[in-house]
Amino acid sequence: MGPLTGLRVVELQGIGPGPFCGMMLADMGAEIIRVDRSAAVGSGARSADVLARGRKSIAVDLKNPQGVETVLKLVETADVLLEGFRPGVTERLGLGPDVCLERNPKLVYGRMTGWGQTGTMAHAAGHDINYISLSGVLHAIGEPGSRPTPPLNLVGDFGGGGMLLAFGIVAALYERGVSGKGQVIDAAMTDGSALLMNSIFGLMGQGVWNQNRGSNLLDGGAHFYGTYETKDGRFVSIGSIEPQFYALLLEKTGLDQDPDLAKQMSRDDWPKLREKLAAVLATKTRDEWDEIMLGTDICYAPILNFDEAVAHPHNQARNTFVASADIVQAAPAPRFSRTEPELPEPPVAPGEHSEEVLASIGLDAAAIAELKSSGAVV
Repeated sequence: MGPLTGLRVVELQGIGPGPFCGMMLADMGAEIIRVDRSAAVGSGARSADVLARGRKSIAVDLKNPQGVETVLKLVETADVLLEGFRPGVTERLGLGPDVCLERNPKLVYGRMTGWGQTGTMAHAAGHDINYISLSGVLHAIGEPGSRPTPPLNLVGDFGGGGMLLAFGIVAALYERGVSGKGQVIDAAMTDGSALLMNSIFGLMGQGVWNQNRGSNLLDGGAHFYGTYETKDGRFVSIGSIEPQFYALLLEKTGLDQDPDLAKQMSRDDWPKLREKLAAVLATKTRDEWDEIMLGTDICYAPILNFDEAVAHPHNQARNTFVASADIVQAAPAPRFSRTEPELPEPPVAPGEHSEEVLASIGLDAAAIAELKSSGAVV
């Protein structure tokens, strides 16, 4: 089992980055008990909700004092609590960090928001695209002279949000092993997406990165680091930054005899050199370029769609993608030499484990029946 086997996490049901964090912990073997809304009972399992894999579910009415007390009893047995509401919501529910840490001083209380628990925007609504706008990330992504291009919701929700919170939780658990005390984690997608830009801030500090979109080394401005269309309307990626890799690119494309292409780092020439390279790459199909370039030190790869990525021999050799409940999805990562993670169970229906979870915190059959009859737990 995974390296987090034995860890118990209570997750207040949410969307996006919170469940992604929960999925990461579940993938590593943690027991995730999701507190679903009682009104959701009967909606069935959503097998396509990949972020919800590896959960147990208890359905609770959080407007019922007995329901809130039930969650607090769960907290007493937990190592971690995850919540992704706006600031102040769990406090109003009676499940804020002060109350939970009083019940369990060793609890790691993880809070996931877009803007953070403090700041002028803390209470405003928002989505990934807004958070990465405020942190400066979105401005840097896109073609020169055109509007910024949202990088799906990977940078804010998942990289700068859910993954940041997962890292914070593991860090807090390590510190708890030293101090014996829990604490509260304030994970904000604005903070996390800004953190992901630190290498770019470093390049700006060196004076080798400007704020004009699509004109820099790694944003598609350089002709040797970008994407190109092939003869069959498909696309390939080139990343020949190092001089020896660039020389191999010129050799394989037949451009090593063109003196203009020797000016690799001449920024003023990049647009013209991109046109020359594009013209050559358009003379062959993507598969033909694969035969010439794939596996060499050019730093080349075909740009695959999802189906092609799943079928690619490299990904198949590593079992990068797996199927669960007939839904293709990415396997748990990273890999471990001893405590190898297993693919968690597929998503479950709200309330599917209510009785099992209640029994796990020491409630007998009569107490469970009372909670169910009152509607506190469904």
